Amino acid sequence: MALITASSAPATVQASALCFFRPQSSPISLKSSSKENASELGFVTSQLSGLKISYDQCAPSSNISSTIKFPIQPVARRICPFTGKKSNRKNLVSHSNHKTKKLQFVNLQYKRVWWEAGKRFVKLRLSTKALKTIEKNGLDAVAKKAGIDLSKK
Repeated sequence: MALITASSAPATVQASALCFFRPQSSPISLKSSSKENASELGFVTSQLSGLKISYDQCAPSSNISSTIKFPIQPVARRICPFTGKKSNRKNLVSHSNHKTKKLQFVNLQYKRVWWEAGKRFVKLRLSTKALKTIEKNGLDAVAKKAGIDLSKK
């Protein structure tokens, strides 16, 4: 039973147009000299997995110059889109008058609100103050004032 380690002979795996080489030593530290060596050899070095990816040896005639774009998920911020309310900084004041900073967050709720013009429900994340304003003035008027297009949601 033989164990294969990272220090054994380089293993080559071909996947369509890419070759992956396991480095001889432990994970690569990119210093100025190793950057120059990597650029001379045409390698793209990955620090996370310690793999070298070579385009020159597998497919010498094809030029691969595309960038990889990862989908960026938007982070739900604690801001009401209708009223613009956001968190407030406050001080917690002790008996000895020692002040500690704290955030007061907006009371945001996920609500399904009936949109009369669209004849459907719209799922929104809004503050309770915005919910009261929508009940008073209507969803179309509040969305128009805030500059929100409800047909996208």
